[in-house]
Amino acid sequence: MSFMFHPYPYADPNAVNKINVPASVREDLTKGVQAVARKIAKMLDTNSKIGIDAYPGAEFETLVNVLRQVLAGQSVEFVDASCTFLDPEQIEAIVTPYLPEDREVDPVLLYGRRYSDGYRGLQNGERLEALKTKIKNADKIIVFGKSALCEDLQELYDVRVWMDVTPRTAVLNCKNGKNRNIGCTKNLPYNLMMRRNYYVDFEIAMEQRWEMIKKGRIDYYISADIPEKMQMLSFNALVDLFDELNSRPFRCRPVYLEGVWGGYHVHRLRNLPKEMRNCAWVFDMIPLEVSLVSVIDDGEFETPFFTFVQTMGEKLLGKRAFEGFGGYFPIRFNYDDTYHSSGNMSIQCHPDEKYVVSNHGELGRQDESYYIVIAGQNAKTYLGFQEPESCAEFFEKAEKAEKTHELIDYQKYVYAVESKPGTQVMIPAGTIHASGQNQVILEIGSLTVGSYTYKLYDYQRLDPQTGLPRPIHLKMGKEVIRGERDANYVRENLVNHGGLVREGDCWREIIVGEHDLLYFSLRNLIFDREIEDNTNGDFHVLALVDGEKVRVESKANPELYYEMNNLDMAVIPAHFGEYTVKNLGVGTVVVHKTRLK
Repeated sequence: MSFMFHPYPYADPNAVNKINVPASVREDLTKGVQAVARKIAKMLDTNSKIGIDAYPGAEFETLVNVLRQVLAGQSVEFVDASCTFLDPEQIEAIVTPYLPEDREVDPVLLYGRRYSDGYRGLQNGERLEALKTKIKNADKIIVFGKSALCEDLQELYDVRVWMDVTPRTAVLNCKNGKNRNIGCTKNLPYNLMMRRNYYVDFEIAMEQRWEMIKKGRIDYYISADIPEKMQMLSFNALVDLFDELNSRPFRCRPVYLEGVWGGYHVHRLRNLPKEMRNCAWVFDMIPLEVSLVSVIDDGEFETPFFTFVQTMGEKLLGKRAFEGFGGYFPIRFNYDDTYHSSGNMSIQCHPDEKYVVSNHGELGRQDESYYIVIAGQNAKTYLGFQEPESCAEFFEKAEKAEKTHELIDYQKYVYAVESKPGTQVMIPAGTIHASGQNQVILEIGSLTVGSYTYKLYDYQRLDPQTGLPRPIHLKMGKEVIRGERDANYVRENLVNHGGLVREGDCWREIIVGEHDLLYFSLRNLIFDREIEDNTNGDFHVLALVDGEKVRVESKANPELYYEMNNLDMAVIPAHFGEYTVKNLGVGTVVVHKTRLK
Protein backbone atom coordinates (compact mmCIF):
# COMPACT_ATOMS: atom_id res chain seq x y z
CA MET A 1 0.00 0.00 0.00
CA SER A 2 2.75 2.45 0.91
CA PHE A 3 4.46 1.76 -2.41
CA MET A 4 1.73 3.73 -4.19
CA PHE A 5 2.45 6.83 -2.11
CA HIS A 6 5.03 7.89 -4.70
CA PRO A 7 4.00 6.88 -8.26
CA TYR A 8 6.12 8.33 -11.01
CA PRO A 9 4.15 11.00 -12.94
CA TYR A 10 4.15 9.16 -16.24
CA ALA A 11 1.27 7.84 -18.34
CA ASP A 12 2.67 5.12 -20.60
CA PRO A 13 1.52 6.03 -24.15
CA ASN A 14 1.93 2.46 -25.35
CA ALA A 15 -0.41 0.87 -22.81
CA VAL A 16 -3.64 1.61 -24.68
CA ASN A 17 -6.45 -0.36 -26.27
CA LYS A 18 -7.48 0.24 -29.87
CA ILE A 19 -11.13 -0.67 -30.20
CA ASN A 20 -14.12 -0.40 -32.47
CA VAL A 21 -15.63 2.69 -30.88
CA PRO A 22 -19.38 2.22 -30.35
CA ALA A 23 -21.63 4.70 -32.15
CA SER A 24 -23.21 5.70 -28.84
CA VAL A 25 -19.79 6.74 -27.54
CA ARG A 26 -18.94 8.81 -30.62
CA GLU A 27 -22.28 10.58 -30.49
CA ASP A 28 -22.29 11.19 -26.75
CA LEU A 29 -18.67 12.00 -25.89
CA THR A 30 -18.18 15.59 -24.69
CA LYS A 31 -14.58 16.86 -24.58
CA GLY A 32 -13.10 19.72 -22.58
CA VAL A 33 -14.25 21.41 -19.41
CA GLN A 34 -15.98 24.23 -21.28
CA ALA A 35 -18.07 21.81 -23.34
CA VAL A 36 -18.79 19.62 -20.31
CA ALA A 37 -19.92 22.63 -18.29
CA ARG A 38 -22.17 23.84 -21.08
CA LYS A 39 -23.77 20.41 -21.38
CA ILE A 40 -24.41 20.18 -17.65
CA ALA A 41 -25.78 23.73 -17.62
CA LYS A 42 -28.11 22.84 -20.49
CA MET A 43 -29.52 20.01 -18.39
CA LEU A 44 -31.01 22.64 -16.07
CA ASP A 45 -33.43 23.58 -18.86
CA THR A 46 -35.38 20.40 -18.15
CA ASN A 47 -34.02 19.32 -14.76
CA SER A 48 -33.72 21.39 -11.63
CA LYS A 49 -31.47 19.38 -9.32
CA ILE A 50 -27.97 18.17 -10.22
CA GLY A 51 -25.46 16.40 -7.96
CA ILE A 52 -21.75 16.14 -8.81
CA ASP A 53 -19.55 13.84 -6.72
CA ALA A 54 -16.09 12.42 -7.30
CA TYR A 55 -13.28 10.11 -6.30
CA PRO A 56 -10.84 11.78 -3.86
CA GLY A 57 -8.20 13.74 -5.71
CA ALA A 58 -10.53 14.94 -8.46
CA GLU A 59 -10.37 18.71 -8.93
CA PHE A 60 -13.96 19.90 -8.54
CA GLU A 61 -13.04 23.54 -8.62
CA THR A 62 -12.24 23.72 -12.34
CA LEU A 63 -15.62 22.36 -13.39
CA VAL A 64 -17.60 24.25 -10.74
CA ASN A 65 -15.93 27.58 -11.57
CA VAL A 66 -16.67 27.17 -15.28
CA LEU A 67 -20.26 26.19 -14.46
CA ARG A 68 -20.62 29.37 -12.42
CA GLN A 69 -19.40 31.38 -15.42
CA VAL A 70 -21.70 29.61 -17.87
CA LEU A 71 -24.68 30.06 -15.55
CA ALA A 72 -23.85 33.64 -14.52
CA GLY A 73 -26.99 35.74 -14.32
CA GLN A 74 -29.25 32.75 -13.80
CA SER A 75 -30.80 31.92 -10.45
CA VAL A 76 -28.94 28.68 -9.81
CA GLU A 77 -27.84 27.81 -6.29
CA PHE A 78 -24.46 26.15 -5.82
CA VAL A 79 -23.91 24.17 -2.61
CA ASP A 80 -20.75 22.42 -1.44
CA ALA A 81 -21.82 19.07 0.03
CA SER A 82 -19.05 19.25 2.63
CA CYS A 83 -21.47 21.42 4.63
CA THR A 84 -23.01 18.15 5.89
CA PHE A 85 -19.86 16.86 7.57
CA LEU A 86 -19.27 16.71 11.26
CA ASP A 87 -16.76 19.15 12.68
CA PRO A 88 -13.12 18.22 11.90
CA GLU A 89 -12.32 17.21 15.47
CA GLN A 90 -15.37 14.93 15.54
CA ILE A 91 -14.34 13.24 12.28
CA GLU A 92 -10.82 12.82 13.61
CA ALA A 93 -12.19 11.11 16.70
CA ILE A 94 -14.18 8.70 14.53
CA VAL A 95 -11.37 7.72 12.17
CA THR A 96 -8.54 7.63 14.73
CA PRO A 97 -9.32 4.05 15.90
CA TYR A 98 -8.84 2.92 12.30
CA LEU A 99 -5.43 4.61 12.17
CA PRO A 100 -3.58 3.48 15.32
CA GLU A 101 -0.37 5.23 16.33
CA ASP A 102 1.84 2.53 17.81
CA ARG A 103 5.32 3.28 16.50
CA GLU A 104 6.82 0.23 18.18
CA VAL A 105 4.67 -1.97 15.95
CA ASP A 106 4.41 0.36 12.94
CA PRO A 107 7.36 2.82 13.03
CA VAL A 108 6.25 5.19 10.27
CA LEU A 109 2.50 4.61 10.59
CA LEU A 110 1.78 2.83 7.32
CA TYR A 111 -0.98 0.48 8.37
CA GLY A 112 -4.51 0.73 9.65
CA ARG A 113 -7.94 -0.85 9.48
CA ARG A 114 -10.52 -0.40 6.74
CA TYR A 115 -13.33 2.01 7.59
CA SER A 116 -16.74 0.76 6.47
CA ASP A 117 -19.43 3.23 7.62
CA GLY A 118 -19.44 5.39 4.50
CA TYR A 119 -20.12 9.10 4.38
CA ARG A 120 -23.10 8.61 6.68
CA GLY A 121 -20.75 7.86 9.56
CA LEU A 122 -18.99 11.23 9.09
CA GLN A 123 -22.04 13.43 8.57
CA ASN A 124 -23.99 15.61 10.99
CA GLY A 125 -27.62 14.46 10.90
CA GLU A 126 -29.10 17.95 11.25
CA ARG A 127 -26.85 19.39 8.56
CA LEU A 128 -27.69 16.52 6.24
CA GLU A 129 -31.42 17.03 6.79
CA ALA A 130 -31.01 20.75 6.13
CA LEU A 131 -29.34 20.03 2.79
CA LYS A 132 -32.03 17.50 1.87
CA THR A 133 -34.69 20.16 2.55
CA LYS A 134 -32.77 22.72 0.51
CA ILE A 135 -32.53 20.34 -2.46
CA LYS A 136 -36.22 19.45 -2.29
CA ASN A 137 -37.29 23.09 -2.19
CA ALA A 138 -34.82 24.50 -4.71
CA ASP A 139 -35.89 25.72 -8.15
CA LYS A 140 -32.45 25.09 -9.62
CA ILE A 141 -29.53 23.73 -7.62
CA ILE A 142 -26.14 22.13 -8.20
CA VAL A 143 -24.69 20.28 -5.23
CA PHE A 144 -21.03 19.39 -5.65
CA GLY A 145 -18.14 17.94 -3.69
CA LYS A 146 -17.40 14.88 -1.60
CA SER A 147 -20.62 13.19 -0.46
CA ALA A 148 -22.85 15.11 -2.92
CA LEU A 149 -24.12 11.73 -4.12
CA CYS A 150 -24.12 10.00 -0.74
CA GLU A 151 -26.83 7.42 -0.20
CA ASP A 152 -29.16 9.84 1.61
CA LEU A 153 -29.09 12.37 -1.25
CA GLN A 154 -28.93 10.26 -4.40
CA GLU A 155 -32.66 9.99 -5.05
CA LEU A 156 -33.25 13.73 -4.67
CA TYR A 157 -31.46 14.65 -7.91
CA ASP A 158 -32.72 14.70 -11.47
CA VAL A 159 -29.14 14.21 -12.75
CA ARG A 160 -26.25 12.48 -10.97
CA VAL A 161 -22.71 13.07 -12.25
CA TRP A 162 -19.65 11.12 -11.10
CA MET A 163 -16.14 12.51 -11.66
CA ASP A 164 -13.47 9.82 -11.73
CA VAL A 165 -9.68 10.06 -11.64
CA THR A 166 -7.19 7.24 -11.93
CA PRO A 167 -5.42 6.11 -8.75
CA ARG A 168 -2.18 7.51 -10.21
CA THR A 169 -3.66 10.99 -10.57
CA ALA A 170 -5.50 10.81 -7.25
CA VAL A 171 -2.24 10.15 -5.42
CA LEU A 172 -0.25 12.75 -7.37
CA ASN A 173 -2.92 15.39 -6.73
CA CYS A 174 -2.78 14.60 -3.03
CA LYS A 175 1.00 14.84 -3.13
CA ASN A 176 0.79 18.20 -4.89
CA GLY A 177 -1.60 19.73 -2.36
CA LYS A 178 -4.75 19.52 -4.49
CA ASN A 179 -6.77 17.44 -2.07
CA ARG A 180 -7.45 17.19 1.65
CA ASN A 181 -8.92 14.33 3.63
CA ILE A 182 -12.65 14.25 4.25
CA GLY A 183 -13.66 17.00 6.64
CA CYS A 184 -10.11 18.25 7.13
CA THR A 185 -9.53 21.98 7.31
CA LYS A 186 -5.77 21.62 7.70
CA ASN A 187 -3.12 19.68 5.86
CA LEU A 188 -1.76 16.47 7.34
CA PRO A 189 1.79 15.24 6.74
CA TYR A 190 1.72 13.50 3.39
CA ASN A 191 2.26 9.93 4.62
CA LEU A 192 -0.49 10.30 7.23
CA MET A 193 -2.81 11.85 4.65
CA MET A 194 -2.25 8.90 2.35
CA ARG A 195 -2.71 6.35 5.11
CA ARG A 196 -6.06 7.96 5.88
CA ASN A 197 -6.92 7.96 2.17
CA TYR A 198 -6.27 4.24 1.83
CA TYR A 199 -8.21 3.21 4.91
CA VAL A 200 -10.98 5.83 4.90
CA ASP A 201 -11.40 8.26 1.97
CA PHE A 202 -10.62 5.91 -0.92
CA GLU A 203 -12.65 3.13 0.67
CA ILE A 204 -15.71 5.34 1.06
CA ALA A 205 -15.52 6.54 -2.54
CA MET A 206 -14.98 3.05 -4.01
CA GLU A 207 -17.92 1.61 -2.10
CA GLN A 208 -20.20 4.52 -3.01
CA ARG A 209 -19.27 4.29 -6.69
CA TRP A 210 -19.87 0.54 -6.61
CA GLU A 211 -23.30 0.85 -5.00
CA MET A 212 -24.35 3.54 -7.46
CA ILE A 213 -23.28 1.35 -10.37
CA LYS A 214 -25.26 -1.59 -9.00
CA LYS A 215 -28.37 0.56 -8.52
CA GLY A 216 -28.07 2.44 -11.82
CA ARG A 217 -27.68 5.80 -10.06
CA ILE A 218 -24.92 7.36 -12.17
CA ASP A 219 -26.37 9.31 -15.09
CA TYR A 220 -23.16 10.89 -16.43
CA TYR A 221 -19.54 9.91 -15.99
CA ILE A 222 -16.56 12.29 -16.25
CA SER A 223 -13.00 11.16 -16.87
CA ALA A 224 -11.19 13.99 -15.08
CA ASP A 225 -7.47 13.27 -14.81
CA ILE A 226 -6.67 16.48 -16.72
CA PRO A 227 -9.30 19.00 -15.55
CA GLU A 228 -9.12 21.26 -18.59
CA LYS A 229 -9.43 18.23 -20.89
CA MET A 230 -12.04 16.30 -18.95
CA GLN A 231 -14.42 14.13 -20.97
CA MET A 232 -18.00 13.18 -20.24
CA LEU A 233 -20.19 10.27 -21.32
CA SER A 234 -23.65 9.24 -20.32
CA PHE A 235 -23.33 6.18 -18.13
CA ASN A 236 -25.16 4.11 -20.74
CA ALA A 237 -22.53 5.08 -23.31
CA LEU A 238 -19.78 4.27 -20.79
CA VAL A 239 -21.22 0.78 -20.40
CA ASP A 240 -21.18 0.41 -24.19
CA LEU A 241 -17.52 1.40 -24.18
CA PHE A 242 -16.73 -1.06 -21.40
CA ASP A 243 -18.64 -3.82 -23.21
CA GLU A 244 -16.47 -3.22 -26.26
CA LEU A 245 -13.28 -3.34 -24.18
CA ASN A 246 -14.51 -6.50 -22.48
CA SER A 247 -15.20 -8.17 -25.82
CA ARG A 248 -11.49 -8.69 -26.42
CA PRO A 249 -8.16 -9.13 -24.62
CA PHE A 250 -7.01 -5.84 -23.14
CA ARG A 251 -4.07 -4.27 -21.37
CA CYS A 252 -4.05 -1.93 -18.39
CA ARG A 253 -1.90 1.19 -18.12
CA PRO A 254 0.86 0.44 -15.59
CA VAL A 255 2.07 2.58 -12.73
CA TYR A 256 5.86 2.90 -12.42
CA LEU A 257 7.71 3.54 -9.18
CA GLU A 258 11.30 4.26 -8.29
CA GLY A 259 12.85 2.44 -5.36
CA VAL A 260 16.00 2.10 -3.31
CA TRP A 261 16.71 -1.25 -4.99
CA GLY A 262 15.32 -0.31 -8.41
CA GLY A 263 16.87 -1.74 -11.58
CA TYR A 264 17.08 -0.85 -15.24
CA HIS A 265 15.77 -3.64 -17.47
CA VAL A 266 12.17 -2.42 -17.65
CA HIS A 267 13.39 1.17 -17.75
CA ARG A 268 15.19 0.47 -21.02
CA LEU A 269 12.63 -1.99 -22.43
CA ARG A 270 9.74 0.45 -22.11
CA ASN A 271 11.72 3.62 -22.77
CA LEU A 272 10.75 5.24 -19.48
CA PRO A 273 11.62 8.91 -18.94
CA LYS A 274 15.35 9.51 -18.59
CA GLU A 275 14.64 11.59 -15.48
CA MET A 276 13.37 8.47 -13.73
CA ARG A 277 16.39 7.33 -11.75
CA ASN A 278 15.41 3.63 -11.81
CA CYS A 279 12.33 1.44 -11.94
CA ALA A 280 11.73 -0.78 -8.93
CA TRP A 281 8.06 -1.66 -9.27
CA VAL A 282 5.93 -1.97 -12.39
CA PHE A 283 2.29 -2.22 -11.36
CA ASP A 284 1.11 -3.79 -14.60
CA MET A 285 -2.11 -5.19 -13.18
CA ILE A 286 -2.62 -4.19 -9.56
CA PRO A 287 -6.42 -3.99 -9.84
CA LEU A 288 -6.97 -1.06 -7.47
CA GLU A 289 -3.98 0.98 -8.69
CA VAL A 290 -3.95 0.81 -12.50
CA SER A 291 -6.13 2.34 -15.20
CA LEU A 292 -7.66 1.34 -18.51
CA VAL A 293 -7.29 3.41 -21.69
CA SER A 294 -9.43 3.31 -24.83
CA VAL A 295 -8.26 5.01 -28.00
CA ILE A 296 -11.10 7.12 -29.39
CA ASP A 297 -10.17 8.75 -32.70
CA ASP A 298 -7.02 10.78 -31.95
CA GLY A 299 -7.50 10.84 -28.19
CA GLU A 300 -7.66 8.67 -25.09
CA PHE A 301 -10.44 7.94 -22.63
CA GLU A 302 -8.95 6.76 -19.33
CA THR A 303 -10.75 5.26 -16.36
CA PRO A 304 -9.66 3.49 -13.18
CA PHE A 305 -9.47 -0.22 -13.88
CA PHE A 306 -11.57 -0.91 -10.80
CA THR A 307 -14.42 1.22 -12.16
CA PHE A 308 -14.38 -1.16 -15.14
CA VAL A 309 -14.32 -4.19 -12.82
CA GLN A 310 -17.22 -2.80 -10.78
CA THR A 311 -19.26 -2.19 -13.94
CA MET A 312 -18.50 -5.40 -15.85
CA GLY A 313 -18.65 -7.75 -12.88
CA GLU A 314 -19.40 -11.32 -13.88
CA LYS A 315 -19.00 -10.56 -17.60
CA LEU A 316 -15.31 -9.91 -16.94
CA LEU A 317 -14.56 -12.23 -14.03
CA GLY A 318 -16.81 -15.18 -14.71
CA LYS A 319 -19.38 -16.60 -12.30
CA ARG A 320 -16.91 -18.50 -10.14
CA ALA A 321 -14.59 -15.55 -9.47
CA PHE A 322 -17.39 -12.99 -9.23
CA GLU A 323 -19.24 -14.91 -6.55
CA GLY A 324 -16.16 -16.25 -4.80
CA PHE A 325 -14.41 -12.89 -4.40
CA GLY A 326 -17.31 -10.48 -3.99
CA GLY A 327 -16.80 -8.74 -7.33
CA TYR A 328 -13.13 -7.88 -6.74
CA PHE A 329 -10.53 -8.85 -9.32
CA PRO A 330 -8.88 -11.57 -7.23
CA ILE A 331 -5.26 -11.62 -8.45
CA ARG A 332 -2.65 -8.86 -8.71
CA PHE A 333 0.40 -8.71 -10.96
CA ASN A 334 3.54 -6.62 -11.04
CA TYR A 335 7.17 -6.77 -12.09
CA ASP A 336 9.93 -6.19 -9.55
CA ASP A 337 13.16 -5.06 -11.20
CA THR A 338 16.53 -5.35 -9.41
CA TYR A 339 18.46 -5.84 -12.67
CA HIS A 340 21.89 -4.17 -12.37
CA SER A 341 20.63 -2.48 -9.22
CA SER A 342 22.48 -1.66 -6.02
CA GLY A 343 20.93 -4.42 -3.93
CA ASN A 344 18.17 -6.85 -3.00
CA MET A 345 14.59 -6.17 -2.11
CA SER A 346 14.02 -6.12 1.63
CA ILE A 347 13.75 -9.43 3.46
CA GLN A 348 10.07 -9.63 4.30
CA CYS A 349 6.96 -11.67 4.93
CA HIS A 350 3.19 -11.26 4.57
CA PRO A 351 0.26 -12.04 6.91
CA ASP A 352 -2.25 -14.87 6.80
CA GLU A 353 -6.03 -14.47 6.64
CA LYS A 354 -6.67 -14.45 10.38
CA TYR A 355 -4.12 -11.68 10.92
CA VAL A 356 -5.25 -9.56 7.97
CA VAL A 357 -8.93 -9.75 8.84
CA SER A 358 -8.51 -9.17 12.57
CA ASN A 359 -5.86 -6.43 12.37
CA HIS A 360 -6.67 -4.62 9.12
CA GLY A 361 -10.30 -5.43 8.34
CA GLU A 362 -9.18 -6.69 4.95
CA LEU A 363 -10.60 -9.42 2.74
CA GLY A 364 -8.11 -12.26 3.15
CA ARG A 365 -4.58 -13.56 3.36
CA GLN A 366 -1.68 -12.21 1.31
CA ASP A 367 0.02 -14.95 -0.67
CA GLU A 368 2.52 -14.30 -3.44
CA SER A 369 4.63 -16.00 -6.07
CA TYR A 370 7.69 -15.03 -8.10
CA TYR A 371 8.41 -16.07 -11.67
CA ILE A 372 11.98 -15.35 -12.78
CA VAL A 373 11.87 -13.54 -16.11
CA ILE A 374 15.41 -12.12 -16.37
CA ALA A 375 18.41 -13.23 -14.31
CA GLY A 376 21.92 -11.78 -14.37
CA GLN A 377 25.07 -13.05 -12.74
CA ASN A 378 24.72 -14.49 -9.23
CA ALA A 379 20.99 -13.77 -9.10
CA LYS A 380 19.18 -15.41 -6.20
CA THR A 381 15.69 -15.57 -4.79
CA TYR A 382 15.58 -15.76 -1.00
CA LEU A 383 12.90 -18.11 0.27
CA GLY A 384 12.46 -19.80 3.64
CA PHE A 385 14.98 -20.33 6.42
CA GLN A 386 18.14 -22.41 6.18
CA GLU A 387 17.07 -24.59 9.14
CA PRO A 388 14.03 -24.54 11.48
CA GLU A 389 16.17 -23.03 14.25
CA SER A 390 17.34 -20.28 11.87
CA CYS A 391 14.10 -18.36 12.45
CA ALA A 392 14.75 -17.55 16.11
CA GLU A 393 18.39 -16.79 15.40
CA PHE A 394 17.48 -14.45 12.54
CA PHE A 395 14.95 -12.50 14.60
CA GLU A 396 17.42 -12.17 17.46
CA LYS A 397 20.01 -10.68 15.09
CA ALA A 398 17.43 -8.49 13.28
CA GLU A 399 16.04 -7.06 16.51
CA LYS A 400 19.54 -6.16 17.65
CA ALA A 401 20.43 -4.65 14.25
CA GLU A 402 17.31 -2.49 14.32
CA LYS A 403 18.73 -0.75 17.38
CA THR A 404 22.44 -0.75 16.56
CA HIS A 405 22.09 -0.33 12.75
CA GLU A 406 24.74 -3.01 12.24
CA LEU A 407 24.77 -5.26 9.20
CA ILE A 408 23.91 -8.92 9.70
CA ASP A 409 24.87 -12.00 7.74
CA TYR A 410 21.31 -12.67 6.56
CA GLN A 411 22.42 -15.42 4.15
CA LYS A 412 23.47 -17.47 7.17
CA TYR A 413 19.78 -17.69 8.14
CA VAL A 414 17.74 -17.22 4.96
CA TYR A 415 17.79 -19.89 2.27
CA ALA A 416 18.30 -18.90 -1.38
CA VAL A 417 17.19 -20.49 -4.64
CA GLU A 418 19.40 -19.96 -7.67
CA SER A 419 17.48 -17.73 -10.06
CA LYS A 420 17.16 -18.93 -13.63
CA PRO A 421 14.62 -17.70 -16.19
CA GLY A 422 11.59 -19.94 -15.92
CA THR A 423 11.94 -20.64 -12.21
CA GLN A 424 8.62 -20.31 -10.38
CA VAL A 425 8.49 -20.04 -6.60
CA MET A 426 5.38 -19.91 -4.43
CA ILE A 427 5.29 -17.73 -1.32
CA PRO A 428 2.39 -18.63 0.99
CA ALA A 429 1.69 -16.08 3.72
CA GLY A 430 4.21 -16.23 6.53
CA THR A 431 7.14 -17.34 4.35
CA ILE A 432 10.29 -15.23 4.67
CA HIS A 433 11.46 -14.12 1.21
CA ALA A 434 13.10 -11.47 -0.98
CA SER A 435 13.93 -10.97 -4.62
CA GLY A 436 17.69 -10.78 -4.92
CA GLN A 437 19.83 -8.37 -6.86
CA ASN A 438 20.18 -8.57 -10.65
CA GLN A 439 16.88 -10.01 -11.81
CA VAL A 440 13.38 -9.16 -13.00
CA ILE A 441 10.54 -11.14 -11.49
CA LEU A 442 6.86 -11.37 -12.32
CA GLU A 443 5.13 -11.15 -8.96
CA ILE A 444 1.64 -12.63 -8.73
CA GLY A 445 -0.35 -12.35 -5.54
CA SER A 446 -3.71 -12.90 -3.93
CA LEU A 447 -6.45 -10.34 -3.41
CA THR A 448 -5.60 -7.55 -1.01
CA VAL A 449 -7.06 -4.07 -1.13
CA GLY A 450 -4.03 -2.81 0.74
CA SER A 451 -0.58 -4.38 0.72
CA TYR A 452 0.96 -5.81 3.84
CA THR A 453 4.70 -6.18 3.47
CA TYR A 454 6.35 -6.58 6.84
CA LYS A 455 10.02 -5.76 6.34
CA LEU A 456 12.25 -7.85 8.59
CA TYR A 457 15.67 -6.63 7.42
CA ASP A 458 16.65 -3.99 4.88
CA TYR A 459 20.45 -3.90 4.94
CA GLN A 460 20.42 -0.60 6.90
CA ARG A 461 19.41 1.39 3.81
CA LEU A 462 18.00 4.89 4.02
CA ASP A 463 14.63 5.84 2.60
CA PRO A 464 15.27 8.20 -0.36
CA GLN A 465 12.12 10.19 0.50
CA THR A 466 12.93 10.84 4.16
CA GLY A 467 16.66 10.18 4.51
CA LEU A 468 15.86 7.98 7.52
CA PRO A 469 16.36 4.21 7.92
CA ARG A 470 13.65 2.34 6.08
CA PRO A 471 10.84 1.10 8.36
CA ILE A 472 11.11 -2.40 9.81
CA HIS A 473 8.07 -4.33 11.07
CA LEU A 474 9.62 -7.05 13.19
CA LYS A 475 6.76 -7.23 15.70
CA MET A 476 4.15 -7.77 13.01
CA GLY A 477 6.45 -10.14 11.14
CA LYS A 478 7.13 -12.20 14.24
CA GLU A 479 3.40 -12.75 14.72
CA VAL A 480 2.90 -14.22 11.24
CA ILE A 481 6.25 -15.84 10.36
CA ARG A 482 6.35 -19.57 9.62
CA GLY A 483 9.75 -20.54 10.91
CA GLU A 484 9.33 -24.23 10.04
CA ARG A 485 9.49 -23.43 6.32
CA ASP A 486 13.15 -24.24 5.85
CA ALA A 487 15.30 -25.27 2.89
CA ASN A 488 13.85 -28.77 2.73
CA TYR A 489 10.30 -27.46 2.82
CA VAL A 490 11.11 -24.93 0.09
CA ARG A 491 12.64 -27.51 -2.21
CA GLU A 492 9.80 -29.98 -1.72
CA ASN A 493 6.85 -27.58 -1.79
CA LEU A 494 7.58 -24.11 -3.15
CA VAL A 495 9.69 -24.38 -6.30
CA ASN A 496 8.48 -25.37 -9.79
CA HIS A 497 5.78 -27.85 -8.89
CA GLY A 498 3.31 -29.13 -11.44
CA GLY A 499 3.94 -30.74 -14.77
CA LEU A 500 2.63 -31.26 -18.26
CA VAL A 501 -1.00 -30.31 -18.87
CA ARG A 502 -1.24 -30.91 -22.62
CA GLU A 503 0.98 -30.89 -25.69
CA GLY A 504 0.90 -31.03 -29.46
CA ASP A 505 3.04 -30.31 -32.50
CA CYS A 506 5.66 -27.76 -31.33
CA TRP A 507 3.54 -26.57 -28.38
CA ARG A 508 2.79 -27.52 -24.80
CA GLU A 509 1.20 -26.18 -21.61
CA ILE A 510 2.86 -26.90 -18.29
CA ILE A 511 2.06 -26.05 -14.69
CA VAL A 512 5.06 -24.23 -13.22
CA GLY A 513 3.56 -23.58 -9.81
CA GLU A 514 0.64 -24.65 -7.65
CA HIS A 515 0.27 -24.85 -3.88
CA ASP A 516 -2.63 -25.84 -1.64
CA LEU A 517 -2.63 -22.39 0.00
CA LEU A 518 -2.69 -20.47 -3.32
CA TYR A 519 -6.01 -20.35 -5.16
CA PHE A 520 -4.44 -19.63 -8.55
CA SER A 521 -2.57 -21.87 -10.97
CA LEU A 522 0.66 -20.65 -12.60
CA ARG A 523 1.36 -22.04 -16.06
CA ASN A 524 3.51 -21.61 -19.15
CA LEU A 525 2.32 -21.80 -22.74
CA ILE A 526 5.40 -22.77 -24.76
CA PHE A 527 5.16 -22.82 -28.55
CA ASP A 528 6.92 -22.11 -31.83
CA ARG A 529 4.07 -20.92 -34.06
CA GLU A 530 0.80 -20.83 -32.14
CA ILE A 531 -1.20 -22.41 -29.34
CA GLU A 532 -4.93 -22.58 -28.67
CA ASP A 533 -6.64 -22.17 -25.33
CA ASN A 534 -10.09 -21.69 -23.83
CA THR A 535 -11.20 -19.54 -20.88
CA ASN A 536 -14.06 -21.97 -20.13
CA GLY A 537 -15.83 -19.28 -18.12
CA ASP A 538 -12.83 -18.08 -16.07
CA PHE A 539 -10.63 -15.07 -16.79
CA HIS A 540 -6.97 -15.62 -17.73
CA VAL A 541 -4.04 -13.22 -17.42
CA LEU A 542 -1.17 -13.65 -19.89
CA ALA A 543 2.35 -12.22 -19.74
CA LEU A 544 4.84 -12.53 -22.59
CA VAL A 545 7.89 -13.57 -20.57
CA ASP A 546 10.06 -14.88 -23.44
CA GLY A 547 9.62 -13.70 -27.01
CA GLU A 548 9.30 -10.47 -28.94
CA LYS A 549 5.66 -10.25 -29.95
CA VAL A 550 2.49 -12.34 -29.95
CA ARG A 551 -1.09 -11.82 -31.03
CA VAL A 552 -3.91 -13.05 -28.78
CA GLU A 553 -7.10 -13.41 -30.81
CA SER A 554 -10.54 -14.94 -30.58
CA LYS A 555 -10.78 -18.20 -32.48
CA ALA A 556 -14.34 -17.39 -33.59
CA ASN A 557 -13.74 -13.67 -34.29
CA PRO A 558 -10.04 -13.03 -35.04
CA GLU A 559 -10.68 -9.29 -35.31
CA LEU A 560 -11.00 -9.32 -31.53
CA TYR A 561 -7.33 -9.36 -30.57
CA TYR A 562 -4.50 -7.77 -28.65
CA GLU A 563 -0.84 -7.73 -29.71
CA MET A 564 1.61 -8.12 -26.83
CA ASN A 565 5.26 -7.09 -26.80
CA ASN A 566 7.90 -8.53 -24.49
CA LEU A 567 6.75 -8.33 -20.83
CA ASP A 568 3.35 -6.93 -21.79
CA MET A 569 0.41 -8.32 -19.86
CA ALA A 570 -3.13 -8.90 -21.13
CA VAL A 571 -6.39 -9.84 -19.44
CA ILE A 572 -8.59 -12.37 -21.23
CA PRO A 573 -12.22 -11.88 -20.11
CA ALA A 574 -14.00 -14.95 -18.78
CA HIS A 575 -16.56 -15.08 -21.58
CA PHE A 576 -13.92 -14.95 -24.34
CA GLY A 577 -13.93 -18.71 -24.89
CA GLU A 578 -11.59 -20.27 -27.41
CA TYR A 579 -8.59 -18.17 -28.36
CA THR A 580 -5.29 -18.49 -30.19
CA VAL A 581 -1.91 -17.05 -29.27
CA LYS A 582 0.25 -16.57 -32.36
CA ASN A 583 3.99 -15.95 -32.44
CA LEU A 584 4.71 -12.80 -34.47
CA GLY A 585 8.45 -13.08 -33.92
CA VAL A 586 11.03 -15.85 -34.27
CA GLY A 587 12.05 -18.73 -32.06
CA THR A 588 10.16 -20.40 -29.26
CA VAL A 589 7.81 -18.23 -27.21
CA VAL A 590 6.87 -18.53 -23.54
CA VAL A 591 3.64 -16.95 -22.32
CA HIS A 592 3.01 -17.12 -18.58
CA LYS A 593 -0.65 -17.80 -17.83
CA THR A 594 -2.45 -17.30 -14.53
CA ARG A 595 -5.91 -18.68 -13.88
CA LEU A 596 -7.95 -19.78 -10.92
CA LYS A 597 -7.38 -23.37 -9.86
